[in-house]
Amino acid sequence: MKKVLIANRGEIAVRVIRACHDLGLKTVAVYSQADAEALHVLHADEAICIGEPPSQKSYLKIANILAACEVTGADAIHPGYGFLSENANFASICESSGINFIGPSSKTISLLGDKAQAKALAQSVKCPVIPGSNGIVRDVKEALDAAKKIGFPVFIKATAGGGGKGIRIAQNLDEFVRQFSAARTEAEVSFNNPDVYLEKMIMNPRHIEVQIIGDKHGNYLYLGERDCTIQRRRQKLIEEAPSPVLTDALRKKICESAVNLVKAARYHSVGTVEFLLDENKQFYFMEVNTRIQVEHTVTEELTNLDLVALQLKVAMGEKLPLKQKDVEFTGHVIQCRINAENPKNNFAPSPGLLEYYLPPGGPHVRVDSACYPNYRIPPNYDSMIAKLIVKGKTRQEAIAVAKRALKEFHIGGVFSTIPFHQFMFEDPKFLNNDYFITYIDQLVADGVTFQLPDSE
Repeated sequence: MKKVLIANRGEIAVRVIRACHDLGLKTVAVYSQADAEALHVLHADEAICIGEPPSQKSYLKIANILAACEVTGADAIHPGYGFLSENANFASICESSGINFIGPSSKTISLLGDKAQAKALAQSVKCPVIPGSNGIVRDVKEALDAAKKIGFPVFIKATAGGGGKGIRIAQNLDEFVRQFSAARTEAEVSFNNPDVYLEKMIMNPRHIEVQIIGDKHGNYLYLGERDCTIQRRRQKLIEEAPSPVLTDALRKKICESAVNLVKAARYHSVGTVEFLLDENKQFYFMEVNTRIQVEHTVTEELTNLDLVALQLKVAMGEKLPLKQKDVEFTGHVIQCRINAENPKNNFAPSPGLLEYYLPPGGPHVRVDSACYPNYRIPPNYDSMIAKLIVKGKTRQEAIAVAKRALKEFHIGGVFSTIPFHQFMFEDPKFLNNDYFITYIDQLVADGVTFQLPDSE
C-alpha cells in the first residue's frame, strides 16, 4: 500500500490524510464541486473532483471514486465514516478490483450490517441481546404474535438501518399495526429493503460502546468503552470515557463480550460494538459499527494510541503491536460535537460563511476540524464544524477544561452548538450522571433553549 484515496470529506478526511503522511503514504483527496476549497483538498498530495454537490452524485458515486483511483494510481481506499464506509457492495468491488479497502472484509460488513444476523451472532457467543423477534418478521400477523410475547413498548427496526434511521416505536397494541406498516415503508424508501424486526424497548437506558481493533492474524484488543448517552434524536452530542456509571467488573465484562463478538465475525480493522445499559446495570448488544467513528478521538486520548494509524497498519497486513495487558487507560476524556446548528431554534441547521473561526488551545485541549476563517459550510452534508476533545485526571477536571475551552471557542457567521455544551456543563443532572438516552429530547420537548442565564 503506497497511495491512499480518502473517499470522504470534512474533518475525518483531514484526520486520515495526516495519519497517512505520518506513515509515509501518499494521499488522494476526492471532492464535490461544493468542497473545492475544503481543507482536505488542500492537505492531500493530489485532489480529484468527483461530481456535483449532492452526495448521491459525488461521495456516494462508486464509479466516480473508482475512476479517481485509476487516474491517480491509488492502491487503497479509506472510506472514513458515513457515505460508503459500511457499504458491503463497495468493499466487495474494491476487493475484486485489487484495491485495499481499509476496513473489514465485505463479508464481515454484510454480516454485521444485517441487524438480525448480527444479533444471532451475538447470541452464539453468549453476548446478552435485547429481547425481540426471532429474526425478520414478514407480515402483520407474525409481528403481532411476536410483539405480544415481547411486551410493549417495542421498537420496530429496519434490518438495514443505521444512524438512528429506520426505527419506529409502538407503545401499545392499538398503534402497532400502523407503526409496523410505516416502518416497512420507511425502510423500503431509505434502504431499498423493507425487512424489519422487533426489539423490546429498554426503559431509561444509557448508551455504551466499546472500541475494538483486530488484525488479519487473529489478534484482538478492546480499547475501553465510551459513554454516548447525551444525544438528540439518536445523534450523539457528547461522548466521554470512561463511562461514569460502570464498575470495573462490569467494564471488563462488557469489553470482553465485544471482543468475543468481533472474533466470531473474523473482524479485522477498527470498529465499535454498541450496547444499551438498563437501570439495573444489565447490558444488551445493539449493533456493530464497522468503521472508524466520529468519537474515536476520545479513545485516542484515553489510551495514547493513534487509531487511524493502527487501522492503516492492519490494512497493510501488520500485526497489532501490543497485547491487551499493554493497553493503558489514563484520566477522563470528553468530546463535544460543535455543529453548525442553532440550539435555541430546535437545532436548526445553520450553513454559511464562517466570518471568523478561532478554536481554543492550551493544556489538555484537542480540536479536530476541517474549518478555517472565511470557509463556507455547505448545506449539502452534515453540519459538523469541529470536535472539541478535552482531558483531565478526573471527570470533574475534564469538565473544567471543557468549560474553559468552550469559552475560548469563537465562531462567527453561523450559529453553533457551543451554547448547548456550555449549558450541559452547568446542568445538575449531567454533572450528577442522572440522565438517560432520551434526556435531551425531553429538554427540547419542554422548551429548553440551552442558553446560560447570563448569556445574551
